[in-house]
Amino acid sequence: MLSDIEIAHKAKMLPITEIAKKLGIEEKDIELYGRYKAKLSYDLIRRLAKKKNGKLVLVTAITPTPAGEGKSTTTVGLADGLAKIGEDVIVALREPSLGPVFGIKGGAAGGGYAQVVPMEDINLHFTGDFHAITSAHMLLSAMLDNHIQQGNELNIDPRRIVWKRVVDMNDRELRQIVVGLGGKAQGVPRQDGFDITVASEIMAILCLADSLHDLKERLSKIIVAYDFKGNPVTAGQLHAQGAMAALLKDAIKPNLVQTLGNVPAIIHGGPFANIAHGCNSVMATKACLKLAKYTVTEAGFGADLGAEKFFDIKCRFAGLKPNAVVLVATVRALKMHGGVPKTDLKKPNVAALKKGLANLGKHIQNCQKYNVPVVVAINIFADDTKEELSTVYKYCAKHGVHVALSDVFAKGGEGGVELAKEVVKLVESGKAKFKPLYADKLPLKKKIEKIAKDIYGADGVNYEKKAEKALAEFEKLGYGHMPICMAKTQYSLSDNPALLGAPKGFKITVKDARISAGAGFVVVLTGDIMTMPGLPKHPAAENIDVDDNGVISGLF
Repeated sequence: MLSDIEIAHKAKMLPITEIAKKLGIEEKDIELYGRYKAKLSYDLIRRLAKKKNGKLVLVTAITPTPAGEGKSTTTVGLADGLAKIGEDVIVALREPSLGPVFGIKGGAAGGGYAQVVPMEDINLHFTGDFHAITSAHMLLSAMLDNHIQQGNELNIDPRRIVWKRVVDMNDRELRQIVVGLGGKAQGVPRQDGFDITVASEIMAILCLADSLHDLKERLSKIIVAYDFKGNPVTAGQLHAQGAMAALLKDAIKPNLVQTLGNVPAIIHGGPFANIAHGCNSVMATKACLKLAKYTVTEAGFGADLGAEKFFDIKCRFAGLKPNAVVLVATVRALKMHGGVPKTDLKKPNVAALKKGLANLGKHIQNCQKYNVPVVVAINIFADDTKEELSTVYKYCAKHGVHVALSDVFAKGGEGGVELAKEVVKLVESGKAKFKPLYADKLPLKKKIEKIAKDIYGADGVNYEKKAEKALAEFEKLGYGHMPICMAKTQYSLSDNPALLGAPKGFKITVKDARISAGAGFVVVLTGDIMTMPGLPKHPAAENIDVDDNGVISGLF
């Protein structure tokens, strides 16, 4: 069996100029990054704004397990499937982070015969967007410390600096550091730390901005510290936003590539869904909606994280109205939610499957709370039995949703035709009447509790003193209208990764909160969530290599 990268190497890619022509885009409106990658120009994006929107389909999933769900693979395969049945389609995805690529996950551009290509470029440096975001973030860090070193005119309290540094790599050694050592000329000593680039507020800002002007305005609002009187100090007060925007002027342009089926794909931005808002950029999604009848996009991790943030943050800010939701599951993952260990997942176990279906049911209910119709996509494996699949069908029928089998990993677009037809029927039914979960005017704690109770199934929320103080301060500063971005484990509906299925009788513990004034939301930290991941005992990087001809191997 060929690996993902071996399949990608055999792909018959079209020149990106031909992919652009499929969308009615002339060569003058794209900026080439080699033969198979390009960025959309500002002029094109401005002109597209005048066109009518197509239909928006969100792909999300059940709570992730080590058994795998295949959400990105299903997203790409669905787009190829829609093309197979003659639909005008484009796919919108996030860019992979180097941290997971070299850590546990490996490549993140789909899988098998449902991938976006050039796979190795997308998974590594791509068009340099993440490097630009890292540089813009680190420029602000440098300007902040330099301001203090040069006299501290803004009276910044070094004990209340909230702007960490970032790097796009899993490096636990950088979580807590001390900077400014070595004497007076080397800066002011203080405690600091690193987050991973995808957790940077600048990543969120780039993904939520709808223009270069909006980007610069949002950058200026970033709160980096507080002064000795407790007033927030912003990037605008440090006069940093112009230079930061200059570093991001190309990164904000969406990237055009293609699927193995030569379907156009726009890949742009990449915030994680467990520590950030988990969606590709607003500019990319809006461009897609103007360029094709169907836009297929995804949100990170399970529907309790990615889909909730897609609906309550991205759709709220961008005015998007999704037409359908595809909820991805696998029989083996559902059995794991039912208590089966990973080593026994190939064995038939209908009893465990029935128990694990509660997780699927909770996610179905959650998506329906946004008044968007749902279809369940079962990403099938060879060891799935007819009885197990029948059990899933019957369960979903009781919840009023259809099921479609997806075999896109093995068959590409052909394996996505059944799902594609179900999606078209769902979209054309006109049942979508999208509405967010909560109103802007609700206080921050009420919003948190709404998410915890309605989406996670919690009995309530416990707040540690640090979180209580932060939330009260944000309300006092006038940020109470902002939506909530929950930082929570992806492995459970609760904040305890060990609680699989659809747990009950638990409370969410909020440990701290951060204000992302530029992005426009409040980040709420629960459980033991880390904003700088670490590498595993045997990182994926150990298996990645490049030969004398520059051909990469081992990338998933």
